[in-house]
Amino acid sequence: MSTSTLTRLAPTQVELEIPITQEELDAAQERAFRRLAKNVKLPGFRAGKVPRKVFEQTYGAETIASEALEDVVPEVYARAVREHELSPVDRPKMELLPAGEGKPSRLKATVAVRPAIDLHDYKGIEVERDTPAIDDDDVERSITALAKERATLVPVERPAQLGDVVTLDYEGKIDGVAFEGGTAKGQMTELDENRFIPGFASGIAGMSAGETKDVEAVFPSDYPKEDLAGKTAIFTITVNDVKALELPAVDDEFAKTISDNETLDALRTDVRKRLEVIAQSRARRAVGNAVMEKLVDAHEFPLPEVLVEREVDNMVNDLAAQVGQSGSTLDDYLQEQGKTVDELRESFHADAAQRVKGTLVIEEVARAEGINATPADIAEELAALSRQYGQPVDRIRKALGNNVISLMEGIVRNKTLEFLVDNAKVIEK
Repeated sequence: MSTSTLTRLAPTQVELEIPITQEELDAAQERAFRRLAKNVKLPGFRAGKVPRKVFEQTYGAETIASEALEDVVPEVYARAVREHELSPVDRPKMELLPAGEGKPSRLKATVAVRPAIDLHDYKGIEVERDTPAIDDDDVERSITALAKERATLVPVERPAQLGDVVTLDYEGKIDGVAFEGGTAKGQMTELDENRFIPGFASGIAGMSAGETKDVEAVFPSDYPKEDLAGKTAIFTITVNDVKALELPAVDDEFAKTISDNETLDALRTDVRKRLEVIAQSRARRAVGNAVMEKLVDAHEFPLPEVLVEREVDNMVNDLAAQVGQSGSTLDDYLQEQGKTVDELRESFHADAAQRVKGTLVIEEVARAEGINATPADIAEELAALSRQYGQPVDRIRKALGNNVISLMEGIVRNKTLEFLVDNAKVIEK
């Protein structure tokens, strides 16, 4: 059997010319005829028993030829991909070349492929880890936060203080012009300076119920809405009422009420353990991020543009979903930012390329180390999704459908990242 020829058009694009022998065509046509004839009913013949010559006279020989090509093309294409050990990342563009000059019919396929990656230095990557120690103040802050969740609001006859909850009417203006999202009525607000732009909460502190005044606040330079970033706003604020948060007594009874602990000291110990687990998990994620950054920087290879564009699509869709949660649309967002869709895509391109590069490197490490998704891994992930969504595992599996492949790919990526972190050289700060 003749072998296919490969021409590399670019580092991540190849052209295959694949011969299709007459024997292959004849066999494919016979299979095609049998499939087509199964449901054909012609006078004088039982269903499925129509002779091929009669079928061709009635429906045309080209019907069989067309069906045969659909049968043989995927087969010979897959054979050529295996022959040249290619990893296509997109659907091929195919063209059938007719037989001639002693050559059989040929299939020409142009396809984007995974780049060759010269993998090196992925074990022992040196990174620093900063795991913050959990002290008594951290524990007390967490317990105070738990108490605040069970606090009651009590009206007070005094000026508002930071930490109070006030009901406000306000209108914000920049250069005398009201801006979107800067106006509210009857807004219940806890005066926490960390929750608002600088100057807003502290400007309200000291106001009494029934009082109106102008408060100046400045949007940070990195504020998500670029048209507001770095600008000074004047808010005309009316305080309708002031309430103080009255916290429950933090004692053994409180510990029993909110946990399985019998004493406040036992609750403190429990909280400390949980904070330590969170801190360790956060530190491990930071190590993983640092390892990936160094690993990606250490490898240079061309990227298939189709993968980068696909990742840009994902980022645009994620943004559309994000703005949709606030009742807006992507078109509204683009108008607000003064950008076109093409400009938005261009702004995502560099990050998308970096993500694709990271994915390709980590997949290469997985192949090198033989890391895969075992049946137990998949079962564990499905069970986690079942708990998350409160649905039976069978229903989760059915809902995933073909996305189970994506689930498996995600498992492999996570296991590979864990492998890289476990094999990194971590230096404690």
